Amino acid sequence: MGNVVRAVGVLGLGLDVLVVNDGSTDGTTQAARAAGAEVVEHSRNMGKGAALKTGFDYALEHGYEAIIAMDGDEQHDAATIPSFIKALESGEWDIVVGSRMGEVRDMPGIRIWTNQTTSRVISRLARQDIPDSQSGYRIIRTTVLEGMELVTRCYDTESEILIRAGRRGFRIGSIPIESIYTDGISHINPVIDTLRFLRLIWRSLFWR
Repeated sequence: MGNVVRAVGVLGLGLDVLVVNDGSTDGTTQAARAAGAEVVEHSRNMGKGAALKTGFDYALEHGYEAIIAMDGDEQHDAATIPSFIKALESGEWDIVVGSRMGEVRDMPGIRIWTNQTTSRVISRLARQDIPDSQSGYRIIRTTVLEGMELVTRCYDTESEILIRAGRRGFRIGSIPIESIYTDGISHINPVIDTLRFLRLIWRSLFWR
């Protein structure tokens, strides 16, 4: 985590960094603070979506114009942040999602199929094209998040955000990012997370 925070700082953009520690006891908080980040802690593991919501609430409460969401496992290259900012500042988009689908050479085959399939479904529900809806590396205007009541709290939250934003008329774009895969253990449970995704689709049919 400390490496991620330092990588953002090296860019010299003056960005504030918030780390949401979702119940981890592995030294995440200490490493993040030592690297210069603000830290908010959950007393127990609540899920990635819950961590995102905590970060969103912080950004709204502190008056930020936009938030860049990225994972703390070094799979997101901080060097791409200026490209996200430039895309948002163009005024064309309200959300910009990093797409890994332009270069899938190092991506596991099952993940390619899963990302393509789920992205088609989310694109249809959000009513606009989203090449890589499962990418967690994205920049979001805080106006998109105002009044957005999210009902999920795990990996399906990232899809829920896109569906709700698209339904509300916000514009969703994408930029290419590199696929970086480490030796870390994936926390995605294929069965449980697939069921969560299917439940999300069903619930979204009744959203306005």
